[in-house]
Amino acid sequence: MLRFLISVWIALAALTLPAAAQPARTDNVEAELHAARASAAPGETFTIVLRQSIREHWHTYWRNPGDSGEPTELTWTVPDGARVGEIQWPTPEAIPFAMLVNYGYEGEVLFPIEVTAPASARPGETLTFIADAYWLVCSDICIPEEAQLRLAIPVAAQGSDDPRWAARIADAVAQLPKREPGVEARIGADGVLSVALPNMGEARNPRFFPFSRDVVRAGEAQRPRSGANGVSFTLTPGVADNLGRAALEGVVAYETRANGRWVQRGVEIAAEPGEPIAGTTDQPATISDSYPLAELEREAGGVSAPAMQSMTPAAVLLALGLAFLGGLILNVMPCVLPVLSVKALAFAGGVRAGEARRHGLLYCAGVMATFLALAVLLIVLREAGEAVGWGFQLQAPWVTSALALLFFVIGLNLIGAFSVGGSLQNAGGALTSRNGDAGAFFTGALAVVAATPCTAPFMAGAIGAALTQSSGVTVAIFAALALGFALPLTLLHFAPGLQRAIPKPGPWMERVRNVLAFPMFGAAIWLAWVLTEQAGPMGTLALLSVAAALGFAVFVARWGRAWMIAGAAVLALTAAFSWRPLVGAERQAVLVSQAWSAARVAALREEGRAVFVNFTAAWCVTCKVNEATSLATPQVAEAFADANVAYLVGDWTNRDEAIAAALAEHGRAGVPLYVYYPPEGNAVVLPQILSRELVIETVMGERE
Repeated sequence: MLRFLISVWIALAALTLPAAAQPARTDNVEAELHAARASAAPGETFTIVLRQSIREHWHTYWRNPGDSGEPTELTWTVPDGARVGEIQWPTPEAIPFAMLVNYGYEGEVLFPIEVTAPASARPGETLTFIADAYWLVCSDICIPEEAQLRLAIPVAAQGSDDPRWAARIADAVAQLPKREPGVEARIGADGVLSVALPNMGEARNPRFFPFSRDVVRAGEAQRPRSGANGVSFTLTPGVADNLGRAALEGVVAYETRANGRWVQRGVEIAAEPGEPIAGTTDQPATISDSYPLAELEREAGGVSAPAMQSMTPAAVLLALGLAFLGGLILNVMPCVLPVLSVKALAFAGGVRAGEARRHGLLYCAGVMATFLALAVLLIVLREAGEAVGWGFQLQAPWVTSALALLFFVIGLNLIGAFSVGGSLQNAGGALTSRNGDAGAFFTGALAVVAATPCTAPFMAGAIGAALTQSSGVTVAIFAALALGFALPLTLLHFAPGLQRAIPKPGPWMERVRNVLAFPMFGAAIWLAWVLTEQAGPMGTLALLSVAAALGFAVFVARWGRAWMIAGAAVLALTAAFSWRPLVGAERQAVLVSQAWSAARVAALREEGRAVFVNFTAAWCVTCKVNEATSLATPQVAEAFADANVAYLVGDWTNRDEAIAAALAEHGRAGVPLYVYYPPEGNAVVLPQILSRELVIETVMGERE
């Protein structure tokens, strides 16, 4: 009788006590396991979740992390006879960072996992599930974190729901992206993915997330369009280079209205090669201002231009006044003042009154012509569907590079490293006069170009109005802006009294000229930073290399023809090796890397995979040359994919004792070090100077 009462008490306790979870906390993530069932019956299949509560402004990753990162991994220790399924991935978010786009999660996320209790389990027992969890959590930096998670679930003759977690887990499962009946998808040879989805007219911010990391470039705009029958995306091929020739699987994510608010939804698709589905490309999809990739899609023309609303005459006059005032103030902005200061030095040198007035008119003409040319270009791009604004040309890396080099060369000229046109100016008086007129005109043009990174007070509203009005109003507003910008220096050319206020020529002029070089260098440095945001560290390295070669060329040119030829040769060779990042060109394919660790190498080899390890550092020139010429190429990427080789990078830019130990193990005191681990057998150490052919032969030879 006592044994019977004890058994009843244990059974009742199992029915009423929830499954016990032990949370783990790292610096950036709180993680724990929870079950939908407070108790489980023998052999029952139920759902548990991995809950991650992620620190604000940090994120973890989806199954395909995008341009960088790693997905969360769980390694299980479970009771005998129990089974644990794979992680089921909620619809991800696009997370941009600089020029990259990653796929992952922020805030709180629940990952459902199906679990089956052992059929041999007995009521009264407790099933303990242990997960060794690994995740990469990133913000401005990335930190790999690990934790051990435990979940204890009582066994009962009849299972029962957990009162707290059953509903939440059921909702998480319901929100998982799934295949839906009647959803058809096709992928064309041109990279256009069309998906038949109902009610897309009420949705916004669509994005396609491929399951494969190599098939589509994550960081490119997808130019989503929608229609009565669904949505389409224009995808950029990735490393695999088979887009449109093979089935494409992934998730289409979008936002839709539910209970008065926008919520994210996702549908899983499998697109077969074929022609686009009709009614999916009618108009640009709706992109909200709050969407993380709104700027990326708008720069690519993925959204329609702002709707035109006519301004009243009073509003037009106000916009013209603001534009004129903004143009006046623009003269003293840091982007412009150094250029105008150089022009003002000409007066201190003693310019004749008639010549000064002519130069003033030519300067004004240069300003007006350049501003109006910008207005016409903006109108043409706007009519073509581009989303553009003031300074839009700086969105092109080649323009940023050219401006940085131009300001650098002007700075060298001001500091006395070289002089322009000294010998040509002695060729004749007529040629001298022509050069002076041209210099006045192009000073105005250069001042406008220099002004585009700046927005003066009162100017933003006028420019915004100009870009939403008819072509005539747009041109008028830009003309008012140009007039305000040109007026101060033009008046200086026509006002003898103001000219007399300028000090007489003397040694001070050369000192002022030298000092003005440094604002030019400052502008070049700022533009180099802009290029870093556009083209990454390699773009900045290329720009600095070309700047050094350009400085060498203009400096030695004064030593004679032979030195001029040598300088030009150095500049040409440097540009030949550096032009791609300066113009925004990207390599056709790059290797997808993982962070190196000895444990990661061991785990991959246990899976039967070959591993190629690159021990490198940002300060290692040989490393970067090898990576550019012999690793980050389409041929090597294809060989790695064919041979199923994992590419691991050990970054020794900052001191790392584990990497130092690995280097010492292979008899090296520094980087580069390249080690290839075949699926079976001993590691192979490659030479410090690589070639593309050597890497391919090593990988393919071992595979065969």
